[in-house]
Amino acid sequence: MSEGTPPQRGFTRGEFEHRLERAQAAMARDEMDALVVTAPPNVRYFSGFATQFWESPTRPWFLVIPREGCVIAVIPEIGAPGMALTWVDDIRTWPAPVPEDDGLSLLGGVLEDLPRRFGRIGWEMGREHVIRMPIKDFDTLRSQVSGLEFVDGSPTIWSLRMVKSPAEVAHIRHICQIASGAFERLIDEVVIGDTELDASRKIRIELMKGGADLVPFAATISGPGGYDQIIVGPTERVLGDGDVLFIDLGALYDGYSCDFDRNYAIGSIRDDVARAHEAVWQATEAGIAAARPGATTTDLWRAMARVLEDAGSRGLNVGRMGHGLGMQLTEPPSNTPDDGTELVPGMVMTIEPGMEFTPGRMLVHEENVVITEDGCELLTRRAPREMWRIG
Repeated sequence: MSEGTPPQRGFTRGEFEHRLERAQAAMARDEMDALVVTAPPNVRYFSGFATQFWESPTRPWFLVIPREGCVIAVIPEIGAPGMALTWVDDIRTWPAPVPEDDGLSLLGGVLEDLPRRFGRIGWEMGREHVIRMPIKDFDTLRSQVSGLEFVDGSPTIWSLRMVKSPAEVAHIRHICQIASGAFERLIDEVVIGDTELDASRKIRIELMKGGADLVPFAATISGPGGYDQIIVGPTERVLGDGDVLFIDLGALYDGYSCDFDRNYAIGSIRDDVARAHEAVWQATEAGIAAARPGATTTDLWRAMARVLEDAGSRGLNVGRMGHGLGMQLTEPPSNTPDDGTELVPGMVMTIEPGMEFTPGRMLVHEENVVITEDGCELLTRRAPREMWRIG
């Protein structure tokens, strides 16, 4: 049931050396002497360190990416054996948890010793980032480290992570194919009389059988002739004739995510639902056609919006029609009227038009693509033009 030969897990030392090289060039451009990352995706991106222990919020973890030299891990002792499996050679530990000084003195010493040119240290202060340590500890550290300004390093980090390497794209392509197969097989698994919870469990089973590592997101929603929201569910609502079942998946393979959805007609399908599905399918076609280097996220939004407006869309409350994708289910940039991010080869994007076609009822459609040198490559298996039927 596996969806093709999976990419090799993990990445080569050369891959991480290239990430460091890019990061150091970006720091020189953005006038920073180092980046300090604390959030799981960023720690993993720069080190390769993967652990389920992120589920425990007790201890902070720090990775210092200097403008000159090698990556330095400042981490709890419990993580040292795991970090030693990565390409990071400089590992400094403390016997966490020590609430009165949970790594602050150790990290402060590392920062004090860095070669200085700009006197600025970048942190995860900005959009779609979070500093994974107590704010009071962050303020204490900032006051104790002399001559260094703590600044927002998020734009620098995203400038690196938004553009994926071929190895990263291979990971995303693989999980997209696993999820595509699971969606296809679900037609024969779900029956009228199942609940949303039943459908959600069945798609998760298919994903795991297909080779996914984890399914942290499987929004499962249904309603008569469409649905009124796409993030809360599943529930014990029973699927009946005339319903539309919507499932939006974020499954993981070796730390990389897919993010796309499928709609299923339960029994009969109303004419207005069929017309709405045709509209969002055609809008997806328009978005895929517009996804090419040199275009912007605003261009993608406009291409999809034109199709939806012509089809009589009443609008949609999700705020955008797609976004970046990678180690996280959603990443910058956003397909909105005013985002304006230029697309370059290596960016992985979701194409996600949706429309409210009658009061309180909407349909959303989504595929995943990677921008190539002359257009884009579809990473998912394209949904059929006519909605799949169950029962």
